[in-house]
Order: sequence, then C-alpha cells, then structure tokens
Amino acid sequence: MTHEDKPIRVLYSFPHKLGAARICNTAWQQVNGLAAAGAAVTVFTGAICRPLPENVRVRTTLAWGKVRIPYRLLGHARAWAWHDAMVSRQLKKMAAEVDVVHVWPMGALQTLQTARELGIPAFLERPNAHTEFAYAVVRQECERLGINMPPGHEHAFNAEYLRQEEKEYQLADRLLCPSDFVAKTFRDRGFPPEKLARHQYGFDAKLFFAGQQDAHSGPGLRVLFVGGCAPRKGLHYALEAWLNSSASVKGTFHIAGEFIPGYAEKLSAQLAHPSVKRLGQRSDVPELMRQSDVFILPSLEEGSALVTLEARGCGCVLAVSDASGAVCQHGENAMIHQARDVAKLSAQLTQLDEDRALRLRLRAASLATAPEITWAAAGKKLLAVYRKVLIGGAVEDSIIKSD
Repeated sequence: MTHEDKPIRVLYSFPHKLGAARICNTAWQQVNGLAAAGAAVTVFTGAICRPLPENVRVRTTLAWGKVRIPYRLLGHARAWAWHDAMVSRQLKKMAAEVDVVHVWPMGALQTLQTARELGIPAFLERPNAHTEFAYAVVRQECERLGINMPPGHEHAFNAEYLRQEEKEYQLADRLLCPSDFVAKTFRDRGFPPEKLARHQYGFDAKLFFAGQQDAHSGPGLRVLFVGGCAPRKGLHYALEAWLNSSASVKGTFHIAGEFIPGYAEKLSAQLAHPSVKRLGQRSDVPELMRQSDVFILPSLEEGSALVTLEARGCGCVLAVSDASGAVCQHGENAMIHQARDVAKLSAQLTQLDEDRALRLRLRAASLATAPEITWAAAGKKLLAVYRKVLIGGAVEDSIIKSD
C-alpha cells in the first residue's frame, strides 16, 4: 500500500523510439505528465529522440550513448523482444524501488511475467481497441469498399501479433483504456470491468491553442479532417455526409493526410467536388485547426484520437463518431454520431452550418473545459489511477456521451 504523500515509483517501459511521432510522442508526453504530477519515473526505452525532465531516469535498451542499434537491423519483433528481456532483468534487480510497472504492447511479455512473480501491479497501455476487434472492423470495411490494406500496414491482420497481445492482456493486472470505446471492446470479449482502468490522453497547449477570433467569420462552414486516409477513419462516410449537407454549398472540406493505395480512387467522385480540398500530409496542423470551424472524425475504431483533443485546444467544434474515443459530451461541447450513421452526421453538419449561435456555444464550452484534457491533466489522472489500484479502489470513469 502506498501512502498518499509518498511519490509513486514507476517503471515505464516503451519498446520504441520515445519522443518520435505518433505513439512515440504519446508515450513521451505521458512520461512528462507523470513527472510533472509528482511520480518518480524510471524509463526504459529502445531509444530516445527528445530529452525528458531531469528528474526522470532514462535507460535505453537499443542505444549506448551515441551508438544505436537500428530497429531494421534486428527487425522490429526481435528489437521489441530484446527490449522486453532487458527490462525484465532490470526489474528483478530494482524490484524494491518500483511500486508500479507501466508497459506498452508488443514488448512486454517477460516484463509482465516478472512483475506478476514479484507482486508488482502491472499496467498495459491500450492505445487502440482490442486488436481482434480492430482487425475485424478494418477487414469488414475494406471488403465493403473493395480494397485491401497495404501489406505490413499496422491495421492489416497479423495473427502472430494478435496472439502476443492476447497473452499480454492476460498477464497485465490492468489494461489502461484511454476511452470508453476501448474499454467496451474488451468488456464485449469477456474482460471483467475491474481489469480495465480508465485514463485519458491529452494535447500540448503550447502548440494547440485557439486564435483570437471567436470562430471563422468567412462565408460557409470550414470543416477539417486530419489523419491517415484509410477506411477505419471513416473518411468515406464523412464525405458522403458532407455532400448531403447544406454545408457543402458554400463551405469547404479540407483533408490533411495521405491516402492508402486504392482508397482515393474509390472516393474519386466525392473528392472531385469543388467544396473538397485535398491538402496531403501537412506539418502546420495547429494552424489548419485554428482556421477551421469544425473538426470531423467519423472513425469506426480508435483508441482516443489525439487529433480530437488537439482540435478542441485550437477551438474547433468536434463532429465525431462514438468510436473516435474523443473526450467530449454531445450537445454540450461537441456533436457525436453513431459510427457509420451518415444521415445523422449529415444532419449535424447542416445544423452547424445553419446555426452559428449553436456553433459558437459549443466552441465556447469546449474551450472552457480544454484545460481538463491537456497532457498535464492526463498525467495527474494517470497517477491517480495508479494510486487507486495500489490502495484497492475502483478506477472506472466515463468521458464520452452521445445521444
């Protein structure tokens, strides 16, 4: 049992390049948030791309000083296994210095087993839905569209990865779920609620902040989609809803992201509409968000899409699916529709287009509560989750509601 005033000592294991893009940035931000919240964090990572606070101890498993072992040299699976083995050995040596273990998928089996043997609570990060569910959704949507995921894509079916992750699920004391949607995909597969710990992700308020104006004042609604353009993100549903709404008459739908092969061709007629603008991969996403009224993400499965948090920070009104993992409440600070419900999404876009007062009210409410979803706030919430588990408390929560 940990005393309330005693810093929680965290062994944080991340098998990838901490501080790089995507989940590597998520993990880096998470460690920063934990350290700022008062945790004593020791990080084991394959490599580190950005420095962490001085009070965070960092040990690299695929790098010694300036010398790195390239992941491609070992292959990702072997690199992850090497990392896992090294962390497991170190955990045995420093067990008396660790209160909780926090691991990420695909590089955690030995570490989880060691934590169980030592009686140290182990938390497994779940940045996405149950992998079997995610694979099934992607496969079904690809079949519906008549396209295939590129070989080796992270969301293309991989039986070996699935088997390993399912072993990790069982060994972990808690699965860290960043959204109700993720937790539901595990409950639906028989996982007991007490094994699921609800936390959240965040956004960097230094990069993602609102502009001076209350909202875009030009003619027509400005809607933005940011992300990998693939079936799981539901862009085809967003385009259909957009073209069926009044917003497409005078408004603009911007798409920032690269398309997987074959997807753009399937959507060629919709993409050719004069209101739709393809921007490609962009590095100025915060500014794009500040220039937009609405951020749209009709995903079919997610963990908790960081872009929805970032868009809120920039002042966009969210128009998202109930599978996006967005931190918002329908009708209070966002518009939420059931995944694949094109008619509902189209009606919501029309409503946002025609009712500027509604749009401004939702925007103001979203910005007012944005400080609750920064990475600093996420760090405090995660630390509270650790503490509740250490003292035997429940950690379920709810952050997304739809009508």
